[in-house]
Amino acid sequence: MTKTNAGRFFEDYAVGQVIRHAVPRTVKAGERALYHSLYPARHALYSSDQFAQACGLPFSPLDDMIAFHVVFGKTVPDVSLNAVANLGYAEGRWITPVWPGDTLRSESEVIGVKQNSNGKTGVVWVRTRGRNQHDELVMEYVRWVMVRKRDPDAAAPDTVVPDLQTAVPAEELVIPKGLDFTNYDFDLAGEQHRFGDYLIGEKINHVDGVTIEEAEHMMATRLWQNTAKVHFDSTFRSDGARLVYGGHVISMARALSFNGLANAQMIAGLNGGAHANPCFSGTTVRAWSEVLDKAETGAPGVGALRLRLVATSEPVSFDLKDETGKYLPHVLLDLDYWALMPV
Repeated sequence: MTKTNAGRFFEDYAVGQVIRHAVPRTVKAGERALYHSLYPARHALYSSDQFAQACGLPFSPLDDMIAFHVVFGKTVPDVSLNAVANLGYAEGRWITPVWPGDTLRSESEVIGVKQNSNGKTGVVWVRTRGRNQHDELVMEYVRWVMVRKRDPDAAAPDTVVPDLQTAVPAEELVIPKGLDFTNYDFDLAGEQHRFGDYLIGEKINHVDGVTIEEAEHMMATRLWQNTAKVHFDSTFRSDGARLVYGGHVISMARALSFNGLANAQMIAGLNGGAHANPCFSGTTVRAWSEVLDKAETGAPGVGALRLRLVATSEPVSFDLKDETGKYLPHVLLDLDYWALMPV
């Protein structure tokens, strides 16, 4: 009798189904140290207790993308172990900061299913929520994945496609309790650019690049307990290549964006995103950003920038799609998010 987990296939999902994911994870300062060794992350709020305290927080929380990766990683055995592709994100919000010593767990609700015309795969939409040991909501997001069918002849389910927001409204962003940028130290943060210095439509070349190494991307993916075979098993793809976890590209691009957006301290919302083309070891990742929108918040000295973050495998040219609307081959990531910045 087989006791191993082969993962869910498309016909195993039904709208309204709730999946509680194994295994809870207690995160401590070690996660921060590993994160900062894997990525060139330098945002001051996540680096210094004193800087965070000057901004109204009790001490430095763990990086917002650590929370995302841990919450996401829990879902992989149940949601995307048999996925062909992770297709997109929407309606993401960071609710409660994650502090060293917190224990995180994840739960997903199936909110949509649609079989593809080939009859071999289907798209599944899930809303994932991460909670801490106090049952407080840490973050939530929607993602959709293309999943293989176990039996191509199995009947197609009724199609349900969720109606998702194109962007999280600024008034629905959650500002961490106590956050106050009125005494913000721009020298220690690394740049003088503040909320009013950025213009809607402005594009920023983040200049630097980092070449992704095989061992590093696999170590990062293991850190988040992401078990997807395509990231580790060289026999899983016909070309023998291990696919770099899309979240690794997100964190690399976010860290690279420090050069030009050093004061975009906290990610508060995830409006949308696409892993436009696959990334493999040996790729040199570069990044650029576009300012999409700006909004005031109710917190003292805190504004919100809506940013498009693009990761590319070529020198930055600000080119994104061809005349048919298809992503150009060098575009790895197109991410739309809200970040909190001093005014």
